[in-house]
Amino acid sequence: MPRPAPTVPRFDPPRQAFAKETVAVAPSLPSTRPARSWRRRALFWALRWGFIASIWLTLAAAVMVLWYARDIPRPDSALDAVRRPSLTLEDRSGQVIATYGDLVGEPLRLKDFAPALPAALIAVEDRRFYHHFGIDPVGLLRALWINVTAGRVVQGGSTITQQVAKTLFLTNARTTKRKVQEVLLTLWLERHFTKQEILEIYLNRVYLGSGAWGMDAAAKMYFGVSARRVSLAQAAVLAGLPRAPSRFNPRVNPQAALARGKDVLNVMTDAGVITTDQAQAAAAQIVFPPSPTAPGYFADWVAEQSRTVLSPDADAVLRTTLDNRDQAVAESRLAAILEGPGVAANAGQGAVVILDAATGAVRAMVGGRNFRESPYNRAVLSRRQPGSSFKPFVWLTALEKGMTPDDTVLDAPLRIGNWSPSNFERRYAGEITLEEALAQSVNTASVRLLITGGGAKAVAATAFRLGIADRLPNDASLALGTGEVGLLELTAAYAPFFNGGNRVTPHGLDRIPHPTEPVIAPEEATMMARMLGAVVNRGTGRAAAVPGRVVAGKTGTTQDYRDAWFIGSVKGTLIGVWLGNDDNQPMKGVLGGGLPARLFHDIAMGID
Repeated sequence: MPRPAPTVPRFDPPRQAFAKETVAVAPSLPSTRPARSWRRRALFWALRWGFIASIWLTLAAAVMVLWYARDIPRPDSALDAVRRPSLTLEDRSGQVIATYGDLVGEPLRLKDFAPALPAALIAVEDRRFYHHFGIDPVGLLRALWINVTAGRVVQGGSTITQQVAKTLFLTNARTTKRKVQEVLLTLWLERHFTKQEILEIYLNRVYLGSGAWGMDAAAKMYFGVSARRVSLAQAAVLAGLPRAPSRFNPRVNPQAALARGKDVLNVMTDAGVITTDQAQAAAAQIVFPPSPTAPGYFADWVAEQSRTVLSPDADAVLRTTLDNRDQAVAESRLAAILEGPGVAANAGQGAVVILDAATGAVRAMVGGRNFRESPYNRAVLSRRQPGSSFKPFVWLTALEKGMTPDDTVLDAPLRIGNWSPSNFERRYAGEITLEEALAQSVNTASVRLLITGGGAKAVAATAFRLGIADRLPNDASLALGTGEVGLLELTAAYAPFFNGGNRVTPHGLDRIPHPTEPVIAPEEATMMARMLGAVVNRGTGRAAAVPGRVVAGKTGTTQDYRDAWFIGSVKGTLIGVWLGNDDNQPMKGVLGGGLPARLFHDIAMGID
């Protein structure tokens, strides 16, 4: 029987003792894995959302571009954009007096312009024109710096191509839509045209103030020369206009135009285009020709007339009947009266017309004291009571009934219903001749002649036949000029008295037929001229007399001195004068034989 294995005692040391004998291990440093993992995750998410955001931003930008481009003008058709037809008015000698619409000069190729002109334009508007793709970030920063250091706007940030895009296709609206469309069109222009072609388009199409489009039109308007022959000084002024055509307009503000021209010369010097000596010499040569006197009232009146003879879509140059010398005399003499004795007399406004008695051609027209302050044409549009200046139509009606200047009419008080007309001086002369009654402007005689001649309707018919188109009152007060008429039509209606009896149509366009029409017998015209001559020789119009000249005419004054007139003739020329106030306020004792007759005299002396 085998011996059992001996029992070996188990060795199980105490835990505490084992722990004490364990080799000590140095404490470990904190692990960097969690921090690195967090940064990687942050970078991953940033890249991920950045990529997503860029996609959405790109899509948003694309949608915005498509949205703004939906109604973008077609560049190919806009290059031939329709402009307003121009109308140029000349006086009777051929000198330009006014322009309307879009004035365009001769289309020139780049090589045809004076070299200084494109050089000045590039220097001041887009120095890096030949080195960018249509948009110039460098130029934008440089312009900003120059303007800040100069303390004013000296240089722009838009490239020439951008300005072409805006000029040809867009408006001046400062909107995001317009700016986006401008960028798109700028890129289109750079793709389809050479730099030389873009510059050529700009020089021929840019707006330069006063209705002038293109450098050639502006050169002719402001300097009287073609863009082929402008000097360096003139080129600098023209190149400075696109930034602010109205503010730097030589005709409106020559001092601002001069300063702008000098700025351009300085920029050209900085760009190395010219030397300092050349800039200084050119600056001393900037001179603007005197601006032609613009007869605004006459020009606007003629421009309105021209609509009936012009083609709607064609440019036109029209010769007018205006005499520049007569116009200057009328303007200066009216101003002298209004700014002199008119001040004390409370005569705030006036109007003058000068026309040829034989044809009705208007030689001068002043519709107020200052066209810029008030372009309302009182010579044509105002309707005022003429007072005694209407009486010649009453006298003519009496002549046509068989009376003569030597026949008599009673000057005495009378009553018609509740109305009792009286003379200005409240004196009565009894029986007097028709000539003397007209010379002294006798009211009672005028009323009696109206009745004798057939009444108000007969006198109104006479006035209408001679050219008075306004509606007149149908009562005896018409004898004293209570109907309202215009200065131009009243003056023209006097023409038959001095041209043998022919009615004329007042007109301002030359070389267009304006036939005259016989309306009174020559012998009656002679009698009327004789009686109107007596008005000036010994009657109420003595202040209108001109030494050595035969002068005839009629005075007119309305109630409370609200209107004062003189219509007269000298050497075949009719001159009509009106003084008053727009608000119908009374003047201080102004009679037709006073300031208006004196103004007639001054004008007649000036145009003689």
